[in-house]
Amino acid sequence: MAKIYFFIYQPYKWLFFIPFLIINTLLFATIAVLVAFINPKAASIAGVVWARVNSFFTPMFVEVTGRENIQKNTSYIIVPNHQSNYDIFLIYGWIGIDFKWVMKQELRKVPGLGIACEKIGHLFLDRTNRKNALQTLNKAKAQLVNGTSVVIFPEGTRSKTGQLTPFKRGAFSLAFDLQLPVLPVTLIGTGNILPADSFNILPGKVKMIIHPPIDIKEYKEEDVIKLMNDVKNVIAAPLNN
Repeated sequence: MAKIYFFIYQPYKWLFFIPFLIINTLLFATIAVLVAFINPKAASIAGVVWARVNSFFTPMFVEVTGRENIQKNTSYIIVPNHQSNYDIFLIYGWIGIDFKWVMKQELRKVPGLGIACEKIGHLFLDRTNRKNALQTLNKAKAQLVNGTSVVIFPEGTRSKTGQLTPFKRGAFSLAFDLQLPVLPVTLIGTGNILPADSFNILPGKVKMIIHPPIDIKEYKEEDVIKLMNDVKNVIAAPLNN
């Protein structure tokens, strides 16, 4: 039955959804760039609509739990696991707070999307150049005021198995620098919608679990590895069920 659904979906994907995705990405990117000249925060609304529209037409069915763990006007270092490019749609469309991405440098080259993200204030991390990477994280510090948060995938790249890969220190060092709480987020099912290193988009159900924030004041700065492991265990728990 799964194979039948797969073959039925292919004409829809190639004849409608992929062209639709390309066109509306360029359209929403243009809107975001134009609005960003007036109000960068308002421009981010274009990203929310873009994410929800494309999720609807995939279709991707979304369940969110734990929104009550987010306190209004509080800035966080948001750390989700990373399974798929559809993580971007899920977080953008449903996290429900103002945030800035710290994303890999390669996305800057995506037509429309790259320039729109830059104008809105998202940041691109060059992982091959430590000096540039540190400059990017320093820019992120200036963004984190009045409830604006930052999203950093601590794995740095997408997991091909759905299980967590080793975390990098950047997000946690930033949390210590700014004395901001870490907000762990578990994303489930996006790898089934679009697996890593694949263009095999399929419809399906996903879930986002927003865990209670972790107060880094309970840790010493030299305990960054312990903080990383504690956050990793929180994110991993629902993946192992």
